[in-house]
Amino acid sequence: MPRAVITGVAGFIGSHLADSLLDRGYSVVGIDNLLTGSLSNVRHLRNRDFEFIHHDVTNEVSVAGAVDLVLHWASPASPVDYLELPIPTLKVGALGTHNALGLAKAKSARFVLASTSEVYGDPLEHPQRETYWGNVNPIGPRGVYDEAKRFAEAITTAYHRYHGLDAKIVRIFNTYGPRMRLHDGRAIPNFITQALRGEDVTIYGDGDQTRSFCFVSDLVRGIIALVESDINEPVNIGNPAEMTIRQIADAILAATGSRSRVVHKPLPTDDPKVRQPDIGRARTLLGWEPRVSLAEGLRATIEYFRAALAAGEAR
Repeated sequence: MPRAVITGVAGFIGSHLADSLLDRGYSVVGIDNLLTGSLSNVRHLRNRDFEFIHHDVTNEVSVAGAVDLVLHWASPASPVDYLELPIPTLKVGALGTHNALGLAKAKSARFVLASTSEVYGDPLEHPQRETYWGNVNPIGPRGVYDEAKRFAEAITTAYHRYHGLDAKIVRIFNTYGPRMRLHDGRAIPNFITQALRGEDVTIYGDGDQTRSFCFVSDLVRGIIALVESDINEPVNIGNPAEMTIRQIADAILAATGSRSRVVHKPLPTDDPKVRQPDIGRARTLLGWEPRVSLAEGLRATIEYFRAALAAGEAR
């Protein structure tokens, strides 16, 4: 039985990765310090071949026994989180990645880094290809996350080149789905929570800035395809269907039947004006592209949020 270690396992994407690997016959060890993750995301795994370790990966990572695969997903990932937690964000990108790579090297395991479209910053190339170096403000408020991930990519590549580690980098574009936090701070969870509560739906800026939203099951399928490949170059995984923030807000209002009004607030510093992945590399090398429509993905996500809000109000 192959054995995988997932850092950040109690987070939104990490928990879905655990589901997928367990379904594929892996034994999974999940590590999380629960800074932004929640045990509720992995509670359903307690009767499966899953072990949870409460640990901060910025400290040395040690796992007994054989390990075949290390997936490094530990990091705050929402602007709300990394603006409130700038030092932990930088530390997990640097020290945490170093420690996760050290575990993979010691175990001769395959390694996968969760990178992000934020390495492209506020891009001057559109759509963004993996060959684009980005346009990042290293001392801006978002720089703690952008540069943490850029460093993580650099050290991962160094381990591949210098130590021969089979290391892979997935650049994740905006992803949504069940198990996102109600107050995550990103557009879709914010809009859904506000719409379901009948609160004003808050758009930052004029709403003309664009994003590309990928449903979590599509993302995980792409990550698994990368794991099973012989590719060591960064690969964009995301949905290239670009839309404005105002369009996604309107879609959520329609899907929830909410009568919430839309209000505008000032745009945060260094907020990207456009975001759209070029997925040519994923299509060509992995045979991957997204399958879940926005309507289908929003239905599943809204259903999850509706139940989570009802449970919270019941308590």
